[in-house]
Amino acid sequence: MDVALLTIGDELLSGDTANSNATWLADRLTGRGATVARVLVIPDDRGLIARKVAEYSDAFDAVIVTGGLGGTPDDRTMDAVADAFDRSLAVDERARESVAKRVAALRESFQDIAIDVDAEASIPEGSQPLLNDPGLAPGCVIENVYVLPGIPEEMKAMYESVAEAFGGDVRSRMFYTETPEADLIPDLTTTEERFDVSVGCYPDRSAGHNRLKLVGESDDELDVAAEWLRARVETIPEPDD
Repeated sequence: MDVALLTIGDELLSGDTANSNATWLADRLTGRGATVARVLVIPDDRGLIARKVAEYSDAFDAVIVTGGLGGTPDDRTMDAVADAFDRSLAVDERARESVAKRVAALRESFQDIAIDVDAEASIPEGSQPLLNDPGLAPGCVIENVYVLPGIPEEMKAMYESVAEAFGGDVRSRMFYTETPEADLIPDLTTTEERFDVSVGCYPDRSAGHNRLKLVGESDDELDVAAEWLRARVETIPEPDD
């Protein structure tokens, strides 16, 4: 399963906010055997978001969009996703009930809070609502596109509600070595030539080791390739975080 991630927000492009959502999602999706084929950061531009959602929906098995949900002027994602599928926004009753409960709770602490419940609960016509238990604005699923909030706590909770939709046959084996990267090249190259796996080498100079990762779709092939490479490379125990 090939998945594309679209992370939305001017604040990501300016460096004001770290794109932790993409890293977190990529880790979870890879752990489920999916392949994260694209990660794209785009600004709060309704037309651009719509074009990329439509393009990626056609190109990949699934698309996860994060960020730009809510009622502020820069929250344009839901409108853009509706545009991508040539649909209008409509109030979803399940989402409205959830938003109304959340607003009522907020008003206990902030009596003058002004929130347009119908606007917050509007999602593309015909889409499935994803309720936002830790927050306010709902997400949705429309065809193969999953729209999630940008606030990490809310995004993580909403992703877990649809995690079972993602999967695949990609597996991996990982180990560590202090052997210099240049000295690893011949054995890494031969591993890819001998076995149906891909090999990545990821140096961590501050820690003084290299992380080696074998990726493939057959557990048996990965085990044989890992055993072959381990016999030629001096490995070390997995470092503590």
